[in-house]
Amino acid sequence: MNMFLWIVQAVLAAMFAMSGLEKLLRLKDKLTGKYPWARMFSQTAVRAIGVAELLGAIGLIVPAAVGIAPVLTPIAATGLAIMMALAGAMHLRRKEPAGLRATAVLLVLCVLVAWGRFGPYGW
Repeated sequence: MNMFLWIVQAVLAAMFAMSGLEKLLRLKDKLTGKYPWARMFSQTAVRAIGVAELLGAIGLIVPAAVGIAPVLTPIAATGLAIMMALAGAMHLRRKEPAGLRATAVLLVLCVLVAWGRFGPYGW
């Protein structure tokens, strides 16, 4: 199970890092094609979401990999799960089923990592 959690963490970290970097580096106007919800937020808010995703991606891997404050890994997974729950609520409100499906999968995977690392397969 430990190896499975590492694989899930790596996949989540890659996905959140790519998404976070995109939101951080691209202008809001360029993002609205891929992320229609970005129209509702300011450029600063979209960049803040990107920073949070990027920090969460780093937190999923680095603390556990280097063994310094490994409790930060499940905390990062919990933070990302909260972000995905909020994103899911937004997709529900905006009636975006495609966005909701992807968000739900990410939410479940983040909860799995948080549960595994806080609980039976923690540090």
